[in-house]
Amino acid sequence: MLTTTLGLLIIALVLLIVFQIAKTNELVTALKGEQEVQNVQNRFHGAMFLGFLIVGMIAAVWSAFHYAPLYLPYPSSEHGAWIRSMFFWTLVATVPVFILTHIALFWFSFQYKRDGSRTAFYFPGSNKLELIWTAIPAVVMILLVYEGLRSWYKITGPAPQEAMVVEATAQQFFWTLRYGGNDNKIGNKSVKLIGGDNSLGLDWEDSANHDDFIADELHLKVGQPVLVKISAIDVLHSFYLPHFRVKMDAVPGIPTQFWFTPTKTTKQMREELNNPDFNYELACAELCGQAHFNMRKVVVVEDEADFNAWKAQQQALYVKLGLNNQTQPSSGGTGSADEQQRNTETEHTKTAKL
Repeated sequence: MLTTTLGLLIIALVLLIVFQIAKTNELVTALKGEQEVQNVQNRFHGAMFLGFLIVGMIAAVWSAFHYAPLYLPYPSSEHGAWIRSMFFWTLVATVPVFILTHIALFWFSFQYKRDGSRTAFYFPGSNKLELIWTAIPAVVMILLVYEGLRSWYKITGPAPQEAMVVEATAQQFFWTLRYGGNDNKIGNKSVKLIGGDNSLGLDWEDSANHDDFIADELHLKVGQPVLVKISAIDVLHSFYLPHFRVKMDAVPGIPTQFWFTPTKTTKQMREELNNPDFNYELACAELCGQAHFNMRKVVVVEDEADFNAWKAQQQALYVKLGLNNQTQPSSGGTGSADEQQRNTETEHTKTAKL
């Protein structure tokens, strides 16, 4: 109650001060003359515009250099360099225009303020000027769009034949990473088959699923293209690898994909950044719920020998669930592997009695 009363008193006091300032301004205007007061205000506002220009430009340049250490380092993928080049040329085209237009805006406000000593020049328009400032931005925009489309079609086009295939399935609030195994083929799946141990809905009748394995970390081989097939089970997510400039939405019911080629190992980046604790990161860039922050995975980029050694330690999900020991693997994945095995043995017993 006391806090509310004090708040209302403060608001009333502020309104009273504003009212008194307005009355004072009216009295000063009456004494000095309206035009003179207006000229004083125009000079004050013009000086403020000029000061804002100077301080603002200095602050903008200073902040760009001051926060440079927090920027992402040079991209660790081939296509990331294409995106970086696209952003660079966009800045080349827009930053000079930004600087010149703001200098003109604030300088004109200062230089040509009304002071009663000159008359404004009436300028109805110029077709030549209209043509120039329409044609130049149009040409620049066409060049920027062309460069963007060229890079986009290279990035989203068909992946090279030698590309390693990885599937990333998003759901609240974690990523499931599935590798294509020795055949480098991702097996079929369906939401109708989700259940029990089969959280992805894998079709066990598809032999391509028999060597697929699930990984806790995203391991990539340096120099080898990677095709990431992206999907979501529940809500909208976004597959984001900031250091590789990879970002693609994971949309329920609409598979998306993205391919890129890593160019720097984790070890190289640690040496480059002088940070032995550095790790590449997979994150979700779409707010997907209360535990959105938890959708993170470590990404490891390594040479061929280390990658092959890691891959050799992985066990196919089909084998891990014991489905390779069953004569009739279940497509639906309902029930545990032990239950499926017991059901199979029961059927054999009945057949022997008959």
